[in-house]
Amino acid sequence: MKTRCVFSTPNLDAARAAMRAALDAGIDDGDICFVARDDIELAGIPDHRMTGRTDFMPSALRGVACGGGSGLLLGLLAVAVPPLGVPLVGAGFAAVAGAAVGCWTGALIGSEVPDVIHRRFRDEIASGHILVVLDARRDKLELAEPAVARTGATLLPFHAHTALT
Repeated sequence: MKTRCVFSTPNLDAARAAMRAALDAGIDDGDICFVARDDIELAGIPDHRMTGRTDFMPSALRGVACGGGSGLLLGLLAVAVPPLGVPLVGAGFAAVAGAAVGCWTGALIGSEVPDVIHRRFRDEIASGHILVVLDARRDKLELAEPAVARTGATLLPFHAHTALT
């Protein structure tokens, strides 16, 4: 499982220096991304370096889990009530239908909710700082964090496990 940590840098050159330090410390290229204001992102950050701005994927996956679980529970309840005459396979269909509806609903909601980095560091981003986000195994981060900090990047109080990266 990977852990996410976030550094703040004052400008794009400092963010690139932090990225180079992370790469030199063993962080994979695909595990480094930037978060910045829209005008900064459009001006100088390549698309593959930007993170998603919304909670779309995590919300969709939570919807699948909640909807599928609810559908399975209701399906099994329907199977347990003999007058309804629902076969056991009906519980499976209810779980799949619940997962589909949950995924759709979660994705719709998540597409309008800012992701956790944008929510937590809104003021930092608005002030023009560029955030360098690293997603890596804990052992790699232990080597990379001091190297990135030596470039002048400030480690922000955020460490979270990431299942989607």
